[in-house]
Amino acid sequence: MTAQVDPWHRLRARLRWLRLLSHQQRQTLIMMLLALATGVEFLENIMFVFASSHIVGGIDADPRSFALVQAAYAVGSMLMILKQQWLAQRFGYRYYLTGSLMLFMAGTLAAATSTGLTQMVGARFVQGVGGGALFTSCRILVNLMFGPAERPRASRIFMLGIFGASTLGPAFAAELVDRGVWQDVFYGVLPFAAVAALGAWLLLPDAEARDDVEGPALGPLLLFGVAIVALQASLTEARFDIFSHPVRVAVIAVIALALLGVFVWQQWHHDTPVLRLRSLSDPVFLTGLAMYFVYYMINNLSAYVFPIYAEQALRFPLATTGWLNTLAAAISLAGIWVYLKVARRLKHKKPLMVTGLFVMAGAMTWFSFMPPDIGPSALALGLIGKGLFGVLVIIPIAGLTFGSLRGDDFAHGYRSKNLIRQIASSFASALGAVLLQNRQFAVHTSLVHAIGQRPAEADQWMHMAQTALVSRGFETSQAHAGALAQLAAMVDQQARLIACEDLYRLIAVLALAAAVFMLVQRRLD
Repeated sequence: MTAQVDPWHRLRARLRWLRLLSHQQRQTLIMMLLALATGVEFLENIMFVFASSHIVGGIDADPRSFALVQAAYAVGSMLMILKQQWLAQRFGYRYYLTGSLMLFMAGTLAAATSTGLTQMVGARFVQGVGGGALFTSCRILVNLMFGPAERPRASRIFMLGIFGASTLGPAFAAELVDRGVWQDVFYGVLPFAAVAALGAWLLLPDAEARDDVEGPALGPLLLFGVAIVALQASLTEARFDIFSHPVRVAVIAVIALALLGVFVWQQWHHDTPVLRLRSLSDPVFLTGLAMYFVYYMINNLSAYVFPIYAEQALRFPLATTGWLNTLAAAISLAGIWVYLKVARRLKHKKPLMVTGLFVMAGAMTWFSFMPPDIGPSALALGLIGKGLFGVLVIIPIAGLTFGSLRGDDFAHGYRSKNLIRQIASSFASALGAVLLQNRQFAVHTSLVHAIGQRPAEADQWMHMAQTALVSRGFETSQAHAGALAQLAAMVDQQARLIACEDLYRLIAVLALAAAVFMLVQRRLD
């Protein structure tokens, strides 16, 4: 009886030509693979956030539901980040990352074929489980697979991969939706994920696999997952229920914080914790984590608001909105290239980070004073500031936060950082959706009331609009209905514009507060 051969093993055997590559060429391929695998998750998330209004509309959901979809991805992602070390040790990085990417692809296909909220929530959870630890694992592999001489080049390629995906994402999503349907946002990422999965199987080592590792600690994972879901629910529901049901919101928040406290206490005192907190109590590292949270909150709030602001409030075409977002990301990419050239000469990074936060506050303020009839070029200064924000803030923070961590401490520290990233990103997008909807509703109500207070002016405008429509051949009843529709559209657009600009002012305040904190703290310099 002939033994069956795993098709993956047959594929590896057929590609023995990889052995003909020099050591440096093979190392470069691995560097590019790690950048691609991480870039896949960044690309999908950026595309999802950019096209969120189209996706939410496609499944007939609302901003409160969008918060739930974001929470599903975040919870799946964070659970996998917590178990990243166990999975890598138990199965080896080749099996683990190949399986993660395939699971991510399955979740992406499920999201693309979703027809309702429940399906989308489940699909995003699967995506989070598959993609959640890609960033963590690939960054740890940069340290594990490359020696001190090769590591700087590997780190540069890794960063360029992340920011390259961030640059491509908005324009790619815009073109896919503009030329097709919202489902294409998910289909578009699949080829990149497939190439990354194939590369992981062919190029990554099995050496880390071990059979003697302890089984997964399900209790702490469930505790952490319930705590995060409850905390996100309390934050997103607060805007709806803080006045009508304040006790309910407070109880959910207290339960969430208590569960998180129990999780932290249990991990601190456990002999083999999922998250090694005691070794990560360095003040520099903790200050860096706090700034990571602030950065991701500001960045993701801005990322959520901009496509709604440009496409729906300023009436730019979707493709134009995508390319404007890509322009800001391209400025970040160019800025990183410059930063990597001069970083060694900069002894103190604090002035850069403070400048970046002030620049972001200025960019958000610039966006907050735009009239409704501007062209895309009017946003140029704000886009430049938005692009420089990432370079001036996050890259220096990364170097200072992890500079003193080595070995296992670096791996555990990076898991902690990516937990912070997921929590901040999820909260920012969810709160942005809820805040924007609430503010838009309040402004719309005020505008309608203001129109009611000026009946003569409203009647005059209606008469002019009706006369214009009648002159184009419409009947009187049709012209009246058309004028009402035009007035309603104008009110909706103005309400959305004011709501977006108010949210931009909030982001500017957050950036200024972060700049003040950065000035007074003494850990990151």
